[in-house]
Amino acid sequence: MPRDERMFGDVVDPSIKLGNRQGRSVLLTILLEATVVGAFIIIPLMAVDALPAPPDVMGAFVATPPPPPPPPPPPPPPASAPAPTKTIPVNPDAAPIEAPKEITPEPPQAPSDASFERGVPGGVPGGVPGGVPGGVPGGDVGAPPPPPPPPPAAPVRVGGNIQPPKKIKDVKPIYPSIAQSARVSGIVIIEATIGPNGKVADMKVLRSIALLDQAALDAVKQWEFTPTLLNGQPTAIIMSVTVNFTLN
Repeated sequence: MPRDERMFGDVVDPSIKLGNRQGRSVLLTILLEATVVGAFIIIPLMAVDALPAPPDVMGAFVATPPPPPPPPPPPPPPASAPAPTKTIPVNPDAAPIEAPKEITPEPPQAPSDASFERGVPGGVPGGVPGGVPGGVPGGDVGAPPPPPPPPPAAPVRVGGNIQPPKKIKDVKPIYPSIAQSARVSGIVIIEATIGPNGKVADMKVLRSIALLDQAALDAVKQWEFTPTLLNGQPTAIIMSVTVNFTLN
């Protein structure tokens, strides 16, 4: 068979049939290649989150609104009231600052009736017999009153150079019957203030026994001591005393 006839015969009657195995392989290859090509095209499109918005063409032709006006200035502060001018009183008896242009003589004083008042000649009304010339009305006739006595000194606490005074009057406490029935005993400590005269002026319980405190205070209130001298003067002192209650 001539060569041309063989070539055209393959076209008319191809040797590869779609129904046989070789045709199916070719079709599968084409489908696989199409799938890969489609994947390369579709996957990048799906990975993009959002497409950029197209530029606003009309924005270039729209005028930008003007900026807002500036805020108004704050109001001026209120004007302060003028400070009042302080007027200085003028003393008519004060010495003049400038010398007067002329000096006028003083007018003569009218005679007074002071010479007819009792006392020496030239006395003033209201004087007393035996006054001196030139006295002042309402002057002090007698001697000045004596100065008030100094306030009493604050009490000092016993200790150091301040020795406790000696008790010159002792009063035993009365044991309360309720405390005896309850079998309560012990020592009550009292802080006492001894006045300059040696008598108890004030008291305060430092160590308390409820059933015995009042009996101890009643007894200490009647105690008396020798006065304490400080720089030769009687002085009030503060000291602690004890009252012992013992059951028989």
